[in-house]
Amino acid sequence: MSVASTVAQSARPNFLILAPVCVFPGLAAAHAAGHTPDLATVVLIVLAAILAHAAVNLLNEWDDFRSGLDLATQRTPFSGGSGALPAYPAAASAVLAAGLATLTVSALIGLYLMSVAGPGLLLPGLVGLALVLAYTAWITRRPLLCLIAPGLGFGPIMVAGSYYAVTGEYSLAVVWASLTPMFLVSGLLLINQLPDLEPDRDHGRLHFPILMGRQAAARLFVSVLALAYLVPVTGVLAGVLPLMALLVLIPAPAAVILGRMVLMHAENTRELTAWLGVNVATLMVTIVMLGLGFLI
Repeated sequence: MSVASTVAQSARPNFLILAPVCVFPGLAAAHAAGHTPDLATVVLIVLAAILAHAAVNLLNEWDDFRSGLDLATQRTPFSGGSGALPAYPAAASAVLAAGLATLTVSALIGLYLMSVAGPGLLLPGLVGLALVLAYTAWITRRPLLCLIAPGLGFGPIMVAGSYYAVTGEYSLAVVWASLTPMFLVSGLLLINQLPDLEPDRDHGRLHFPILMGRQAAARLFVSVLALAYLVPVTGVLAGVLPLMALLVLIPAPAAVILGRMVLMHAENTRELTAWLGVNVATLMVTIVMLGLGFLI
């Protein structure tokens, strides 16, 4: 291990694909509305999203190492942290610096995009900045905020913010559509908290699995997952979303199976782990389908 490799692992690069996936529906909707962005704008939007995601990962890894939580978790591919800092503690200050640096660069890109597109990016930008800085130390100790915050960042802020950065305005259709990634990502973090319930509780966190227990939290996850697919259906019925937004229903059968398996294995971390991966795949496909629905 080295400082550079520890920083890279702490950024959780395998998961950073989520940021451009969530940006895609916003860019697709902008293109469908007749605002085709130039390549430089697309690169800046995607880069800002990836850096913000990397920042929250880095700061979370640093905080969990500092608190001792990283040393108490049983890591899975989707929960428990990367394990990079426990393996190389000397890199702790570098991980913190990298988290602050990536967040700063993301904010600077946001300021540039705001100077081009308009002041409508200021509020989502400030909310996003607050979510990154407050997530581990403050938000993870408040169950409702802990549930909502990840989805808010990857849903309305990234999806609708990307649309605004290209068009200079907000769209009811895009804001409505952004609720699907919001519910999916909030559900993703919720289910990923199940394996870490005891160490999280022992280190001062308070999220819904701690508050409700694993089985009740699994039922909450199924409800949030159902809302993600209800959003495009109601949007089409209300005339807010185009008919092709129903493409998101293609992975819905996988989501139904996923929900059943999570309910069945909520108390069994070993059995649940495989379904955490299915959840990630279902989420990614659903959000891509949402973007394609705007394009077609």
